[in-house]
Amino acid sequence: FIAGIYGMNFENMPELHYEHGYIIVWAIMIIILIIMLIYFRKKKWI
Repeated sequence: FIAGIYGMNFENMPELHYEHGYIIVWAIMIIILIIMLIYFRKKKWI
């Protein structure tokens, strides 16, 4: 996970050119995580 976040050494990352881009990317990832947890618990996989 850490390598996925900090190991991206690309110039064309959207979060680099927006003032709050890094926070927005983190928020999207956390929302996806929550949605996946809810889905997996409904399927009784967790």
